[in-house]
Amino acid sequence: MSSITHHHSIAIEPSDIDFMGHVNNANYLTWVQDAVVAHWQKFAPSEAVAAHLWVALKHEITYRKPAFLEDDVIAEVLLEKVHGARAFYSTVIRRGEEVLAEVQSSWCCIDADTLRPTRLAKDIVARFLGSKD
Repeated sequence: MSSITHHHSIAIEPSDIDFMGHVNNANYLTWVQDAVVAHWQKFAPSEAVAAHLWVALKHEITYRKPAFLEDDVIAEVLLEKVHGARAFYSTVIRRGEEVLAEVQSSWCCIDADTLRPTRLAKDIVARFLGSKD
């Protein structure tokens, strides 16, 4: 099985631009967080969205090219695997066909009531996976 790619549009704001005239690298973390959460909200049932929160554990970002204020930027989010309460994502930030950044991240699923790590049910995880090729 393979994961379903989610495309998340990114709006670049004037406040994202740094002294060098391009998007400050720190903004990419916000973009990845927004894109991963949007991916979760799109494919998970509403009850699961209400019952679970996500906390980032680790991000590894490889910056390829700068982004600028007028750019049309998309984050392509792919759930690679779920292991226990942890989810592993790959996010590619693009401007058209150009790769601006590649991000590998891991996240912990948290129960919204207890604020403790929790496993996702298999049927919820299955919603994020496509059919066999």
